[in-house]
Amino acid sequence: MSTNEQIVRNFVSAWSRLDVDDLTDFFTQDGIYHNMMLDPVKGRDNIREFIKGFAGNWTEPDWELLNIAVNGHVVFTERVDRMKVDGKLVALPVCGVFEVRDGKISAWRDYFDLPTYTDAVG
Repeated sequence: MSTNEQIVRNFVSAWSRLDVDDLTDFFTQDGIYHNMMLDPVKGRDNIREFIKGFAGNWTEPDWELLNIAVNGHVVFTERVDRMKVDGKLVALPVCGVFEVRDGKISAWRDYFDLPTYTDAVG
């Protein structure tokens, strides 16, 4: 297993703790987080606030990693991100693309169907 793969596996696993500071520590200072239907979030501090904003009402996160592939510094994931949002169960199929630089995530792009999430939370 490559170091880049292990970093992404550790990051996916870290979501189960919902520790925003821990999650954002995986990113470079100039990191980018981009849910593809929204504008990209740039910089570790902005990523921290963004995660805090959307995950603040989450409980019981359990992200299942279905597949992972590595090409150098790029790591592709196929996941089902499960969590409760205001007590409602959400199971969101996601494909994520990570770029890793010097042991940190420099870019994270997630591709998913936003209505799957919004319909589940009502």
